[in-house]
Amino acid sequence: MKELIQKIEKRSAIIGIIGLGYVGLPLVVRFGKERFPVLGFDIDPEKVDLLNDGKSYLQSVPTGQIGDLVRNRIFSATSDFSRLAEVDSILICVPTPLTEKMEPDLVYIENTARQIAEYMKKGQLIVLESTTYPGTTEEILLPKFQAKGWREGEDFFLAYSPEREDPGNPAYTTKSIPKVVGGITSNSQKVAKVLYGQIIDDVVTVSNARVAEMTKLLENIYRSVNIALVNELKILADRMGIDIWEVIEAASTKPFGYSPFYPGPGMGGHCIPIDPFYLSWKAREFDFTTRFIQLSGEINVSMPYYVVSKANDALNERGKSIKGAHILILGVAYKRNIDDIRESPALAVMKLLQDRGAKITYNDPHVPKLHPMRKYNFTMSSKPLTEELLREADLVVIITDHSEYDYQWIVNNASLVVDTRNATKGIRSARAKIIKA
Repeated sequence: MKELIQKIEKRSAIIGIIGLGYVGLPLVVRFGKERFPVLGFDIDPEKVDLLNDGKSYLQSVPTGQIGDLVRNRIFSATSDFSRLAEVDSILICVPTPLTEKMEPDLVYIENTARQIAEYMKKGQLIVLESTTYPGTTEEILLPKFQAKGWREGEDFFLAYSPEREDPGNPAYTTKSIPKVVGGITSNSQKVAKVLYGQIIDDVVTVSNARVAEMTKLLENIYRSVNIALVNELKILADRMGIDIWEVIEAASTKPFGYSPFYPGPGMGGHCIPIDPFYLSWKAREFDFTTRFIQLSGEINVSMPYYVVSKANDALNERGKSIKGAHILILGVAYKRNIDDIRESPALAVMKLLQDRGAKITYNDPHVPKLHPMRKYNFTMSSKPLTEELLREADLVVIITDHSEYDYQWIVNNASLVVDTRNATKGIRSARAKIIKA
């Protein structure tokens, strides 16, 4: 343990990061800026080649940052997992999706654990960062490593530290967001704290890995439940003829006991739409039903259907049917000013509209192309946003309120707009009818 801590403090410890996506790549940059040698691992050879050429494929991680690290020989990427034997610390940042039955799919974690067990060396620190249910680190990772006959806390060190990334938010960076760390043993806790203390301003230690795993789920379930609440109130307010956005704005003037959450077309991103179901699934092992979590999930999953219903009503008022209608979707990223489409509600809305016979086009300044994904089979490109495109669309649906959009100009050229983000607040037009959804 002392030897590893000394290498970390001297910045000579080699950092291995498995999974070079929205979580792993920012960690590459953060360790690289502190002059740690970093070796990245990914199963996608195209991604590996691009990174080794000094290019980033994520908008949130500028190419210049990757290029500097590659040129200075601080960072390189590989698909050769036998090179795990070269590193001193391994950070696991792989996806944790849901199956079609809404159950945890830990295949990426399990495969990664097998590869680590095959190539790990004594004295390594291994940290799981992927969001998962409490017990994953102990129940899935630990047994595979102990099968080598090695002792956790002496021969190797194991901890859990949940990722906390907010793409597109310049106010919070990997360095400034406090990092929660929970070790399997006190020795692992100590080593992990020392490691993250080199790159993060504030490291928050908890008593064990299960607490750290539960912490991440609580953060996202808190948001999921509150967003579901305001989404449900949005539907009720709509039926009552009340503007929910005005209600939220008024309630936000209360300086205590209230935090505003905002409705939308559904939940997006890798965490909030998925993480609550991890805990719901695990709770069954303890004969416990997480009713709040399940209800909030049902409400949030239903929101794209509400948007499509509003679109249908809007077209019907114009004497048109969804079938055959040209519907323009503005914004397919799951939130404003980013290029991340994981679990984006826009994809669900588009599929529902297509299933009903609509002709769909989209524009997103951050997402030039859509490729087939797990649940969706889109092969489309973003259309240039022109007056002609807006005028020929039977309906324009604002899903993601990117800052690049000139909403007054959009409304001036469209004939019918469904706004799911209150992006057109205060805007008036003699030409377009605006419907809040």
